[in-house]
Amino acid sequence: MPYELRPYPTETLKPEGDYLQTTWKSSVYPMADRLGVNIVLPKVSPQPHTHLAFEGYQYAKEHGKANEYNHRMFTAFFQDELDIGDIDVLTKLAGELGLDQEEYRTALETRKYKEVHQKALQHVYEEANIQAVPTFIIGDAELRGARPREVLEQIIDDELSKLN
Repeated sequence: MPYELRPYPTETLKPEGDYLQTTWKSSVYPMADRLGVNIVLPKVSPQPHTHLAFEGYQYAKEHGKANEYNHRMFTAFFQDELDIGDIDVLTKLAGELGLDQEEYRTALETRKYKEVHQKALQHVYEEANIQAVPTFIIGDAELRGARPREVLEQIIDDELSKLN
C-alpha cells in the first residue's frame, strides 16, 4: 500500500544531513546486515517525492505487474540510487518490466492516476490509521515497525488459532 513519509509539497530530507546519516548508521544498516539485505542510503539529494512512482504503481497494477513494479522501485532507489521522482527514470524502469513506456509516461504526465493514489493514501492515513512504516495488521494485532520473522509467524499462528 502506498505511504508517503513527506508528501508533496512537504520538503524532503537530504541524505547528507545528520538525521538520515545517524538513523541509517544506528538502525537501518545493522538491520539490513542481520537480514542479509543489500541496501544503501541513496545519494539522491534532496530525496525525491514519491507520488509519481505511486501513481505509476496504479498503472502497473492495472497491467498485472504490481509486485514486480514495487520491487523494482525499491531496488532502483535503495540499491541503484536512482531518482524515482523523475519521470524519465520511472519510464525507463517501467520499460524494464515490460510495461508500455509511452503509455506509462503519458499516464504520469497527465496525472491519470492521481485521484486513485489520493484515495489509497486517504485509506492508509485516515481509515486504516497507519502512522509508521512498516505496519503489519494481522487479524486484531497491529504492529508498527520492523519485527523479526518469528514474531510475525507467532502472531499469524495466534490469529489463525482464533478462527478454529
